Amino acid sequence: MEETLQEIFSRHHGTRDALIPILQDIQGSFGYLPPEAMDAAARFCRVAPVEVYGVATFYAQFKFQPMGKNIVMVCQGTACHVMGGERVLQEIERRLEVKPGQTTEDGEYTLETVACIGACGLAPAVIVNKETHGQMKPERVAEILNGNGD
Repeated sequence: MEETLQEIFSRHHGTRDALIPILQDIQGSFGYLPPEAMDAAARFCRVAPVEVYGVATFYAQFKFQPMGKNIVMVCQGTACHVMGGERVLQEIERRLEVKPGQTTEDGEYTLETVACIGACGLAPAVIVNKETHGQMKPERVAEILNGNGD
């Protein structure tokens, strides 16, 4: 980890202004923000660790747990909710045996909910690995999950 962090730090100035790009690079390398990497970023940028944590928790893009190989995002927007998104989410939870924010034990899937994915005309919608699946029904959950574990 130390070698990777040094390589990341070599591309940035050790200032507060570099903190977000550094955290993005750390997450890009490790898939999430390990606590020891956040501490190292604090030392490099000469800020308190609590400040790094504050920045990282403010932005939804930053993750504190390793993510699965496949990311499943279920829209919770109004249109998706009205069109049955909750039933789709429940079926995904049942099949993956995880709740939103969790990763399957085998590391294959991470389940997330999002406020809106901007595909209201396709409601209810689910994104799996950046591929949008619209007009979802619980019966189609197995199909979209099985198509993404290879």
